[in-house]
Amino acid sequence: MKLVGIVLAGSVLSVIPSLAWAQQSLTGTIVLVDRINGTIGIRQAQGGTVGAGGGGATQQLYKAPDGVLDKFHAGDKVTYSASETGGKKTITKIENQ
Repeated sequence: MKLVGIVLAGSVLSVIPSLAWAQQSLTGTIVLVDRINGTIGIRQAQGGTVGAGGGGATQQLYKAPDGVLDKFHAGDKVTYSASETGGKKTITKIENQ
C-alpha cells in the first residue's frame, strides 16, 4: 500500500511542471506560419537583463486552433498561452501586442 502511495505521489509531481507551463502568458515574435499543416512558430522574447544570459531566444513550433492562422503573419509580436498534451504543444490563446 505504501508503494502505491509513493508511485501516485511521483505521478502527480511529474505533471505539476507541465500544468504550470500551460498557465503562463508568454510573449514572442512569429517566425513561421504554416497554414497547410496548421502550425505556427514563435520565438520567445528574451527575458532578463541584456547581456546577462549566454543564449539566444528559443523558438517553438505549436499547433494552432482552426481559424487562428489567417489573423497572423511572420514578424507579428504576440502574447500567447499554450498547453502541452502527449508531447504536442498547442496554442490556447494568442493576441497581437
